[in-house]
Amino acid sequence: MEVFLQTVVAGVLKGGLYGLIGIGMTLIMGVMGIINLAHGQLMMVAMYLTFICHQYMGVDPYLSLLVTMPSLFLLGAIIQKYLLNPLLEVDTILPENQVLMTVGIGMVLTETIRFIFSSDYKSVSTSYSDSTFFIGEISFSVALVVAFVIAILFTLLMFWFLLKTDLGRSIRATAQDKDAARLMGIDAQWITILTFGIGSALVASAGTLLMPVYYLFPDIGGPFTMKAFVITILGGLGSTVGAILGGLTLGLAEALGATYIGMSYDHMIGMIIFILVLLFVPGGFKRITKI
Repeated sequence: MEVFLQTVVAGVLKGGLYGLIGIGMTLIMGVMGIINLAHGQLMMVAMYLTFICHQYMGVDPYLSLLVTMPSLFLLGAIIQKYLLNPLLEVDTILPENQVLMTVGIGMVLTETIRFIFSSDYKSVSTSYSDSTFFIGEISFSVALVVAFVIAILFTLLMFWFLLKTDLGRSIRATAQDKDAARLMGIDAQWITILTFGIGSALVASAGTLLMPVYYLFPDIGGPFTMKAFVITILGGLGSTVGAILGGLTLGLAEALGATYIGMSYDHMIGMIIFILVLLFVPGGFKRITKI
């Protein structure tokens, strides 16, 4: 029982960060109607920025959120404005081409980082990276708990922004019906730029929060793009609440699989869940919970 509880704790802590990754992709999906297959690569760029801030300037990884989130917001906005919006404006171009553009962007980001930093594995070592505390017999990673709390705060702030601000309502209106939003005077093009920037900033925060307990190399973006895609399908396309549930589900599934099946099977378990959801619950949690 103790092993099971320890596994659940680890899965929930990791799932909270996965939820943050999923919200970013879901937000972009809801407004633009495409899957951003450069999502993990944007996270990878944020992780390298965190590494630079810590390695060369001595900035704590969590404080580097003040650098990585604005930087990735700007990068995401530029990508949307100059690379994706021109495709959205051409009626003759198929939607698949927009997705292929994100694949190309991801490849460019990966190879650019590889050229600058090589393919060597890197990490950030802090005084709390390996620290733990105990509640009863269950141990908690200090770094993961802090990251989980920050992820929850960002998630709550995101919900407040979407539900309580005029800009957030404009984003939701554009996601529900872009043509109707335009008729109401909303600048849909500006909203897409803003949304891609916010989605990029959210996934940047997840990457930065992972750095004290994770390794880093240029190709790390691919697996996290896959995870974000699985979370988005689990939660239901366009559902931010579903993305949180999807992230927690994936985190728990990977943790339980690693404990009871084997550490090398965690990625496979995520893909099995993905296939099962597509087969039996194609609408994800959005269909089940109506959110």
